[in-house]
Amino acid sequence: MAAPIRFDGLVALVTGAGGGLGKAYALAFAERGASVVVNDLGGDIHGGGRSKAADKVVDEIRAKGGKAVANYDSVEDGDKVVQTALDNFGRIDILVNNAGILRDRSFARISDQDWDLIHRVHLRGSFLVTRAAWPHMKKQNFGRIIMTTSAAGIYGNFGQANYSAAKLGILGLSNTLAVEGEKNNILCNTIAPMAGSRLTETVMPPDIIGALKPDYVMPLVLFLCDKSCQETGSLYEVGAGWIAKLRWERTKGAIVRRQGQAMTPENVRDNWDKITDFTESDNPSTVQESSVLMMNLVKEIDSGRTVRTNSTSSNSSSDRMDPELVKSYKISPSMFTYNERDVILYALGIGMSTREENYLKFLYEGSDEFCVLPTFGVLPSFSAMRAVFTTDIPGLKQDLVKILHGEQYLELFQPLKPMATLTNRIKIADIVDKGSGALVLYNIESFDEKGEKVAFNQSSLFIVGSGNFGGKRTSDAMIPTVDHPKRRPDATVTESTNVDQAAIFRLSGDRNPLHIDPSFAAMAGFQTPILHGLCSFGFAVRHVLQQFANNDVTKFKCVKVRFSKPVLPGQTLQTDMWKEGNRIHFVTKVVENGNVSLTGAYVDLKEESTPVTKQVSTDLQSTSIFEEMARRIKSSPGLAAKINAIFQWNITKGGNQVAQWTVDMKTSKNGEIYQGEPKVKKADCTLTIDDSNLRDLLTGKLPAAQAFMSGKLKIKGNMMLAQKLGTLFQEQSKL
Repeated sequence: MAAPIRFDGLVALVTGAGGGLGKAYALAFAERGASVVVNDLGGDIHGGGRSKAADKVVDEIRAKGGKAVANYDSVEDGDKVVQTALDNFGRIDILVNNAGILRDRSFARISDQDWDLIHRVHLRGSFLVTRAAWPHMKKQNFGRIIMTTSAAGIYGNFGQANYSAAKLGILGLSNTLAVEGEKNNILCNTIAPMAGSRLTETVMPPDIIGALKPDYVMPLVLFLCDKSCQETGSLYEVGAGWIAKLRWERTKGAIVRRQGQAMTPENVRDNWDKITDFTESDNPSTVQESSVLMMNLVKEIDSGRTVRTNSTSSNSSSDRMDPELVKSYKISPSMFTYNERDVILYALGIGMSTREENYLKFLYEGSDEFCVLPTFGVLPSFSAMRAVFTTDIPGLKQDLVKILHGEQYLELFQPLKPMATLTNRIKIADIVDKGSGALVLYNIESFDEKGEKVAFNQSSLFIVGSGNFGGKRTSDAMIPTVDHPKRRPDATVTESTNVDQAAIFRLSGDRNPLHIDPSFAAMAGFQTPILHGLCSFGFAVRHVLQQFANNDVTKFKCVKVRFSKPVLPGQTLQTDMWKEGNRIHFVTKVVENGNVSLTGAYVDLKEESTPVTKQVSTDLQSTSIFEEMARRIKSSPGLAAKINAIFQWNITKGGNQVAQWTVDMKTSKNGEIYQGEPKVKKADCTLTIDDSNLRDLLTGKLPAAQAFMSGKLKIKGNMMLAQKLGTLFQEQSKL
């Protein structure tokens, strides 16, 4: 049997908790271990008067051994309400927006005051309290929010136009919070409760109120707030022990427009039975699902050609691209917040694996070298562009089903931090007339919290069928691709994608059903969902960094790529690379069919500065140790073969690296020990230790395990090889 639902260590805030439903929630949360903030202004059902109803609930909780405090602020003072939780318990985990009042009037008799007061308490109050709690929930990567609507908001009710409007507004607010909060484990659901309370006792008979106890609503609220419950963005009616989930239903509808013909009211009249027939229906649950059908119907009608409702509209200014008008449009900045979880999820999405030698720096936030793969820098720009796709920009005619991602350029001005909030400023740089379509250039600059530029992206999107508008054929604003050298590649990496690669990558932001839903992919002309172009892009840049930068993300400067043909999840990618100075040209193709998926591509690495030779202090203990060790191995035949590994020693003093030594027992018969980095191959194992601890380590005075666990010895690479150093240490301890 599953364990009982508990809320130990969590803090719950319930608004309007002085009686009725709110009181039932507060008592139940406290009984199951939560610390509770009991908010209640203490007014009557019309919002007037004051009492200390919250105190009575707090006293009842404390009498039972629970933890609770009262708050008497209005929900319009959301910051104060939430601050009570922070001041008394240090956090907020659960928020139940329950406070409400009534001002029932028939529509003709509703005053401005009646309307505004209801919206201020119900809709604005829920917004203000939630907004105050939101950043704290994001920071702790956990939150549960319950919004309260009503049957009047869902279905309408005589005499409650003000109340109904506010309550349905709450549902819209809740649905959006569910979408925005999901990546931070903030789940938001809405209930429409039917229960006896101060708001219903005046409109329901006593026997009905007796059957509609708040205790029959409370269990649903507690379950939705449990850590194990992953439901979000849902609506429930609940009361008298009955619970039901609601969803939108939509008829199959009818296409009433035909290509090349005007759409008329008569078309609507003649198809009205189909438009209103619920015999077969859909149940869209997201904006994307709602719009996908419409976009595909457009594609079906036009068969890939530009929509023309009549012969004259194709030449009208309202149906043509207007590059100058588009470029003058000011797009509002957008925010992109991410954390370590997002960084790791992205790395997994582009194929990073624990099978790789130095995976910890990309997949483990506890690693001393934890860092962000440079191509993560495209995500803020695409987050910003999603808003553009839903904006009606004067002069820009964009049909979402006809947009193809043509090219991408990314430049980083500093390595990305593991967590940050970036401000994205987006501008349409130009529109190029390609005849068969229009090429739109989007420039996106990303700035950190200090206002410093972090990244620049240029995305080239091709809108099929939107060309021939009389525009220019080229643009100086476009960052060009570059052909690769005509010689054999300097390096090649072959790596298989996972059959679930697209399913993982889409969690980093691109939820296009083309990459997950077979039926949607079929409608788009593919036999199976395809891999995101930016996923293949991420694979390829990883290959470049692996081969030419030793996975050092600080060496990355920029990348440019053209997307050519699609890749299917599970197929194998081969990246051929050519090095010319600091530029690495590359082409990526699919091994199974030979299709080139990425072309004209390159990565620019930062110019290498002339290394500064550090003067090694003659008073370092390590100097004499390694010099003597170098002499000793010459008289130990077979020792190199026994160890067969290359070790790099980084010697520190006062926290700074002061020397570097290589113990190469692999590339020569008798082994070699010298100052500096490995000359031939890279080290199999790198060890970092303070000069003062080295002698104790070699002589056994400082056990290796103890040195490692205490942080005095740091090891990178193949840690198991470090055990072979014992053989070498035995020789050294004879000194």
